[in-house]
Amino acid sequence: MIEISGLEKTFDQPGGDKAIALRGVDLSIPAGQFVSVIGSNGSGKSTILNVVAGTYRPDEGSIHIAGTDVTRWPEHKRAKLVGRVFQDPFKGTCPSMTVAENLRMAELRGRRRGLRLGLNRRARVRYREALASLGMRLEGRLDASMGTLSGGQRQAITLLMATLTRPELLLLDEHTAALDPRAEEQIMRVTEQVVRSQGLTTMMVTHSMEQAVRFGDRTIMMHRGLVVADLSGEERRGVTESDLLLRFSELRYTAEMRATKELTGAVAV
Repeated sequence: MIEISGLEKTFDQPGGDKAIALRGVDLSIPAGQFVSVIGSNGSGKSTILNVVAGTYRPDEGSIHIAGTDVTRWPEHKRAKLVGRVFQDPFKGTCPSMTVAENLRMAELRGRRRGLRLGLNRRARVRYREALASLGMRLEGRLDASMGTLSGGQRQAITLLMATLTRPELLLLDEHTAALDPRAEEQIMRVTEQVVRSQGLTTMMVTHSMEQAVRFGDRTIMMHRGLVVADLSGEERRGVTESDLLLRFSELRYTAEMRATKELTGAVAV
């Protein structure tokens, strides 16, 4: 279970200005739930993922993962609890190393340092079986270097790397945004399969309205650092892409009207 309470984050801007990215966000995600997070640029959706992952430290608030307070843990310490897949298919892997070597490195991530066995026969059999389960004919590419694979193939392996040790939380950071439509569909199929088969608690930030309503159990919409919509169950099942776009339009209109009134009031004074 993931518990986020009173999360606030502000960034310093050139000239001494402040940009508020998160405004006291509260969020509870039960174990095994798959949550999609959407929002316009600057809404805070990427910031909340980075704060949960430990890339950024929050100004206020707390984060609990599986009952453990990780608020002040550095990113590398959270690696034993959190798996993450980035937007860039070439991030988080070593292109000069083989697929098997990358998988081995991922399997050892977050463990204590010391002498470890390298790639033995049992490990190779385990990786081959895991690759075969993806249904992308990657089980025969164990000895291929990661740099020779396509973006979709590499992203599928990165997803496998992030979930080899069954993390308490899986973070998907717009992980299909750089892919062509065919590869995007393939990776989302693999994502659904991996998340469901392992029962992984998952947060997926996406730019795609279609993904937001089609995949997962719950859809959260963020705007100006706040959670402004939280849809699940029957309410979510009836939501379409058009409904989400309409909500975005209404939010933008409301925000613009509020800003105009504040500016008018300031001028009048």
